[in-house]
Amino acid sequence: MASGAARGPRCRERSGRERPGRRSGSAGRSRSRSGEREGEQRALREELPAGAPRGEDGAAAAKSPRKPGRPRAGAHGAAERRGESSANGAAAAPRAGGRRGRKGKAEVLLLELSRAPEPLRTDKALGEDGNGPESPRGGRPKRKAAKVALLYLQELAEELMPACQPPAPAEEPERGPGKRRRRRRREEDTDSDDPARDADFVPSQEGLQAEEEEEEGSDTPNSEASEPELEAPRGHGGRTAATGRSKPQCRGLAPNGFHNSIMAPVEKSSSLTCSLREQKHSQWEFPDWIPVAHRWTCLSDSEAAPYLPTEEESPLFSIQREGIKDDGALYRLNRFSSLQPHPERRDVSFFVGGPVWAMAWCPTPEGSAAPQLVAVSCHRSMEETHSVSGLHSGPALLQLWDLGTLQTEQGSASKARLAYAIAADHGCVWDMKFCPSGAWEPPTAARMHPEMSRLGLLAAAFSDGRVVVYALPHPEALLHAKATQVKDGSLHKHLICKVQCIATLQVGSVQAGHAPECGQCFSLSWMPSKPHHHLAAGFYDGTVAVWNLLTKSLLQCVHQPDASLKLYPFRCFLAHDQAVRSIEWCKADSNFLVTVGSDRKIKFWDLRRLYEPINSIKRFLSTEVAWLLPYNGITVAQDNCYAPYGLCGIHYIDAGYLGFKAYFVAPRKGTVWSISGSDWLNTVAAGDITGELVAAVLPDLAVNPLNVKRSSDRRFPVFKADLLPCSPEGPQGSEQSLPRTHRYSEMAARSYLRFQDTDLRSFQNLPSREPVRRMHVQELKAELSLDRLQLEALHKVRFSPNLDSRGWLLSGGQAGIVRAHCLAGLASVGRQLLPECQARFSVLYGGTAGSPGPPEPSLLPGE
Repeated sequence: MASGAARGPRCRERSGRERPGRRSGSAGRSRSRSGEREGEQRALREELPAGAPRGEDGAAAAKSPRKPGRPRAGAHGAAERRGESSANGAAAAPRAGGRRGRKGKAEVLLLELSRAPEPLRTDKALGEDGNGPESPRGGRPKRKAAKVALLYLQELAEELMPACQPPAPAEEPERGPGKRRRRRRREEDTDSDDPARDADFVPSQEGLQAEEEEEEGSDTPNSEASEPELEAPRGHGGRTAATGRSKPQCRGLAPNGFHNSIMAPVEKSSSLTCSLREQKHSQWEFPDWIPVAHRWTCLSDSEAAPYLPTEEESPLFSIQREGIKDDGALYRLNRFSSLQPHPERRDVSFFVGGPVWAMAWCPTPEGSAAPQLVAVSCHRSMEETHSVSGLHSGPALLQLWDLGTLQTEQGSASKARLAYAIAADHGCVWDMKFCPSGAWEPPTAARMHPEMSRLGLLAAAFSDGRVVVYALPHPEALLHAKATQVKDGSLHKHLICKVQCIATLQVGSVQAGHAPECGQCFSLSWMPSKPHHHLAAGFYDGTVAVWNLLTKSLLQCVHQPDASLKLYPFRCFLAHDQAVRSIEWCKADSNFLVTVGSDRKIKFWDLRRLYEPINSIKRFLSTEVAWLLPYNGITVAQDNCYAPYGLCGIHYIDAGYLGFKAYFVAPRKGTVWSISGSDWLNTVAAGDITGELVAAVLPDLAVNPLNVKRSSDRRFPVFKADLLPCSPEGPQGSEQSLPRTHRYSEMAARSYLRFQDTDLRSFQNLPSREPVRRMHVQELKAELSLDRLQLEALHKVRFSPNLDSRGWLLSGGQAGIVRAHCLAGLASVGRQLLPECQARFSVLYGGTAGSPGPPEPSLLPGE
């Protein structure tokens, strides 16, 4: 009986120790499962009838349903560790040491993986004398296996979310002695004998979080989120943010009233634009294309009359400025005249004579503080329409307006004036683009007569299918030659000239002498990086042509009798099934181009492989695109004819490299005719058919824009134009009483325009201000009246590309009134760049502002 009593507890102890072994698949592999079950049943049959007394450990094991605790090293040797004492004090014979520590292959592999990041160390013997059997390597196998599985899942989650959490390193770096001791102490705590903690074999959250914190504190982060508005990943403690792996803290408000998270991408974009322009831009290009005086013929009144717009007066309009009491004054401007700039807001308004469909700023070097000039083209009549399917020729007028010296702190004190105009016979102008850099020289440049100092190179897209390049002189230089070149009568009061162009660009070849079959040219884009020798254009039939302006090939360049050039494209491909509405070059890499067509497709092209586009996206009917410098996506203005309810407006679309979804910049109710972006301010502005000019500060689009919160806080109205009825006594009535007609004469006689300007000097409390609330109401409940002439519609919007006037925005539309506003609250960001650019400009051009050519300035001979 004594032998049975001694054998019973040992069988029970072995049975209790083998059950978790079978669950982990490690212990008891030397015997078969059937033999183990027979041994357990035999031990129970021998034990229960005998009623032999049990030891304390055995009784505790019988009472408790939980599994027995782990053997622990003590002073009584192996008998105390196993709890195998019998009633008469006889100790059972110990099991063989070889079977005790044997594990399965799967468990050994998991243990090796779990111990791989740590330096190997040997475990001490269980007994005090050091002769006892060794414990299994790595502690309890079940807990280690669960921890390894959990760590594997964490690594998998880190790979799926690289933007929020960098992947864990494959090999742990060498730790100091203190960290190694803390790690060993923590492992001993987790491998304790508490049965309650060992119930489900899942490591505690505190232990895992402490281990993650220690690994994060010792490892260098591999990636960092650049979007300031990304939330910190859940499940990480406060120490994670302190390690520098999370987003930079952008808390509080900037001095202009915007949140710092909104202004952080603006500062980044401003500095990046300045650095990239030093690499991509040039001081002097096209040295042979210099304006010559005898190619510019000034016209008299009779000669200039066919080219002038038919409207001699603008429609009535009033201007209400936020924060300034409205005096109710109505203005009417004569043709080619302007208002005095406001003493506080410095906004500029002038009347060009007809609906505006093309505008461009003349680029100037950074830090030059030169007067800002803009090129504007309008239709001759307010009711003039053109069929896009055929070619049109006729008189047109390209106007060059001098806005004075525009800066962010203060505008020009003088009124805007028409510097001069160019009379052309190629039909209406659909687009105009200046050479981005290298075409401007100071007005006091050293030029021998008949050469004149060059202001810039302007390319114009006409409705007869031609693209014409002009070399524009400074207005001061052109004034020297006006009096002696009049053919009959007196000069026109404004300087209007007939010009022999520098080059005419056509689609076709030298052998094809007939008119081009591609149709009208609707869009242009000049190569943004030096030497700016490529010019791309989009045509009615979907063709995109690219010319080399500096070619010497006899197949691409033909010299004309009037000393001009006729250029043919070196690359021509069919980009769309219908008309190309807009084309834009990538400013960071000139190998890439984006086109937008009337077939509702947006296509990204690599000019090195034109057999297929990089990406083709079919969305709504797009009108114009803007490709800002820091990003690999475009901002698109869209027509509302194909847009579902609530989705019409301005969208940012990724080129396909990052795989981001479209980001909704701003909703619009009507057709957005034009969009423009500022690389300095990281801002886009758009004008629509309802007469509202809206600007939006873009987030950092190098990361996923889906994480951007509260995009409505990023946009604000610049001004809103409303058409209201009036009577001979003054303004009265509401919009419902407007005449339902498309004739300009009736509409101008019975209505007037009201411009409501926003105070753009500060953006404090922007969401609660009246213009912003009105903008949100218009986004939801705006009504379009298509049964009348949309006199308030805005057709073209252009941001200034120059650093000195980086905050100025130009807009024009159906009424023929062109307005310029300064976004002073945003333009204060790049103020620190001006002193360095001004010093560089002084070094390049000297104190006398000399030309890149001859260093000594000289006056032109008198007439």
